[in-house]
Amino acid sequence: MNNLTKEEEAGLAVLEKLTSNVKQIQDDVLKEILTCDANAEYLRSFLHGSSDKDLFKKNVPIGTYEDFKPYIDRVANGESSEIISGRPITGFALTSGTSGGKQKLIPLNDKYLENARFLVDLRYLVLSKHIEGHNEGKGLDLLFLKPGSKTPSGLQASYATTHLTKSDYFSKNPPSYWNTLSTSPSEIKFCPDTKQSLYCHLLCGLVLRDEVTRVSANFASILVHGITFLENFWKEMCSNIRSGQLSDWITNLSCRDSVSKILGGPNPQLAGIIEDICNHKSWKGIVPRLWPRTKFIECTFTGQMAQHIPLLEFYVNDLPLVSKNYVSSEAMFGVDLNPLCKPQDVSYTFMPNMSYFEFVPVGEGHDTIVDLVNVNLGRYYELVVTNYAGLHRYRVGDVLQVTGFYNSAPHFKFIRRQNVVLSVYLEATTEEDLLNAVTNATQLLKSSDIMLKDFTCYPHISTVPGHYVLYWELKGNNNNDINELIATNVLMECCSVVEESLDALYRKFRSKDDGSIGALEIRVVQQGTFDSLMEYFIAQGASLGQYKTPRCIKSSEALELLENRVTARFFSD
Repeated sequence: MNNLTKEEEAGLAVLEKLTSNVKQIQDDVLKEILTCDANAEYLRSFLHGSSDKDLFKKNVPIGTYEDFKPYIDRVANGESSEIISGRPITGFALTSGTSGGKQKLIPLNDKYLENARFLVDLRYLVLSKHIEGHNEGKGLDLLFLKPGSKTPSGLQASYATTHLTKSDYFSKNPPSYWNTLSTSPSEIKFCPDTKQSLYCHLLCGLVLRDEVTRVSANFASILVHGITFLENFWKEMCSNIRSGQLSDWITNLSCRDSVSKILGGPNPQLAGIIEDICNHKSWKGIVPRLWPRTKFIECTFTGQMAQHIPLLEFYVNDLPLVSKNYVSSEAMFGVDLNPLCKPQDVSYTFMPNMSYFEFVPVGEGHDTIVDLVNVNLGRYYELVVTNYAGLHRYRVGDVLQVTGFYNSAPHFKFIRRQNVVLSVYLEATTEEDLLNAVTNATQLLKSSDIMLKDFTCYPHISTVPGHYVLYWELKGNNNNDINELIATNVLMECCSVVEESLDALYRKFRSKDDGSIGALEIRVVQQGTFDSLMEYFIAQGASLGQYKTPRCIKSSEALELLENRVTARFFSD
């Protein structure tokens, strides 16, 4: 444990107090919310002004976004926020729409921002305890703050990260470690052109390479995309550094001005150093070679992001992969109190002062809903939240597993989103099932010096029997031509391993005796395909900073994009 200041020790004492009084704090949070929202139209229809916990649990149903949407839409269109909350609604968070379908408008207020600041401060203290000098130097932060829009009510609708960054909690009263310690000026983060923004992020990071002590993004997929982008543009960036002049295609004036100041002038020596590093045939360990002072890598690695861990480990060598906080547009949840654990083992300790939390045991009836203090070790639960902005007993859609306790506060491992990803007959394959199956199959690729860069899937039901189609983008360890490395027998075996790793019901329907499901198919796509897929969804309104590859393709246009880039097809038999 590192030496801590008195202020840091005091902050960690708050953690001890919170995690030792979970039941009382949770009861107080619920009482505060119900008292404040007693006259809100939605809640009043169930509780008639009461703030009694037992009546709340008996009368208020568990709801999905569709249950709250009519009330949210009314506020967005100009009616009073008292329809849903006793606290004034100050804006709306847009969800990404790439993992769960359509974008949603989630009501926000100052309590959300206050909780966000609390959790950020707490995480800083945890890092201080485990990573010496974590706040020294600068961060290469691939942060993309997509501009929002105004609803008819005049309230701002934008991604939660944009709300946080622009709020008084961070802009007018920033913590000492907040984005002032980033290699990228704010003009880059707010640039509306994501390609120009990413180029400038990386260019500034290269110019200031001796000051970089962490590399971060919201999601592991964004870091992988950033490194892939660097592979394609490092020569041009070195040319910019050598001449001291930014490329002409960077047309955003704010970016040009801010990056030109960082470039300073011609620097042929630095350009030569970066060229020598990037010219290596293999990019294994490229991150610590380009940024030798880096102490850790920071982003979300859980859930569907876990597939990117092997590729990131290839790029970063032995640098710690440190997870961000567990948060969503609906609420703040918890902190990873063991930031140096393996990324596959990340669990989050829920903070009882954030919102009121309930849990539906997976596979059981709704009458078994339990409170935060009553979850059981090893069990799986779906998360339900009652927050300070009008969502009462709201299904977040996340499935979690209890992995332990810190005092009386549970640790939760994020498992998956609560939805079926694939089904072509009567089976139900979840995101977790699919990710585990693909992970098992990709072990076969190691002997061929190949890694899986990204994948998605599609239920092919236009023929009978229907079958699963997986789109795989592959990458050679040494930047070789991937077509020279692909072995038909290996990819066919990958198809079989995926099938063998799926559940018993899938295997029954897939068996020769049944035949209700056809042979699983892997379609290998051109390199860069998933970058193009991301660009497609960004053009539809998604934010690069929030983007997650859809695990199952539902859009016909996105499916056509993938199909046009298929280079090879393989079946399990």
